[in-house]
Amino acid sequence: MYKFEVYKDKSGEFRFRFKASNGETMFLSEGYKAKASAMSAIESIKKNTPGADIVDQTKAEA
Repeated sequence: MYKFEVYKDKSGEFRFRFKASNGETMFLSEGYKAKASAMSAIESIKKNTPGADIVDQTKAEA
């Protein structure tokens, strides 16, 4: 099952990571001073990403 894990980093900021069902970390967040801000970011991701576009910024190889 996919999940968000909220934790405190070494500098005392709140961060979260998103883990796949196999336990691999798929992405990490920036640091937040308040836990509520990290939780709000998670809720925003859950709410707003179903229709997210993919923007490929890599250079096409010839």
